[in-house]
Amino acid sequence: MTETELTLATAKGTLRVPLAEVHRAKRVPAARRPPAADVIALELAANDAWPAPIQARLGGWILRAADNWTGRANAALAVGDPDRTLGAAIDAVEQWYAAKGQRPMINTPMPLAAPVNAALDARGWTARPLVLVQTGPVQPLLTEVAARRDLPPVELADSPTDAWYAMVAAHKGALPATARQIITGVPDVVFASVQDETGNLLAVARGAVTGPDRWLGLSLVQTAPSARRRGLGRHVMRAVAQWATQRGAARAYLQVEENNAGAVGLYQSLGFSTHHTYLTREAPEAVR
Repeated sequence: MTETELTLATAKGTLRVPLAEVHRAKRVPAARRPPAADVIALELAANDAWPAPIQARLGGWILRAADNWTGRANAALAVGDPDRTLGAAIDAVEQWYAAKGQRPMINTPMPLAAPVNAALDARGWTARPLVLVQTGPVQPLLTEVAARRDLPPVELADSPTDAWYAMVAAHKGALPATARQIITGVPDVVFASVQDETGNLLAVARGAVTGPDRWLGLSLVQTAPSARRRGLGRHVMRAVAQWATQRGAARAYLQVEENNAGAVGLYQSLGFSTHHTYLTREAPEAVR
């Protein structure tokens, strides 16, 4: 703070505010950071719940490829020690993806991978939008989300139907064969759907329980445009949560881009808060 302005450190950079525009100020303590071991355990559970068909180890890092379907399944996961210098690890990532004809990408969980981000900045790697890894207890999804008997029932299945895939494809784009491998390639996985009286899908969701801590990973929660604002997202998530409790899950997580205000608001209302964040970093075109 100077005699004329107040400088604020925000998630998106430094903000300078003239003191004349400040009516009240209060110092806020820094948010508690989760232990590194907790971030790694959750990231590994999430990796198991969204399994790329091609994976390789680089020390503690995991290299992943899936025909470019979703960033998560096509980016190296920078957790743990890569068993070499950071520069050599990034070189190895670049070479591995180049051999597969893919643009090198690295997911950097923060603040754990701050040194990796700094090294990638120096190499000119760009970043996709910030992703929030949000967590919350499963029980409130059952006790605080009312059962909606006015809505069609949620159907749970061990495998997705063609219509279920079609709704996902409408949001994610065409699904290659590897997409179906990722979506179904988990032992404890469920596919939720809600249909109207004519059999048209109104909403879908996917749940997977993975890891030693039995995390419930919620993904592909989607509602048909014509059926939004009816509570169908909560409806399918409640059913998936009930399924997960029968498989030992006490906590849930999901991954959502920070700029998706609608989804972030929904998940906060269900008791989710940000555990940590990550960036998907992309190599310059010249590296490919």
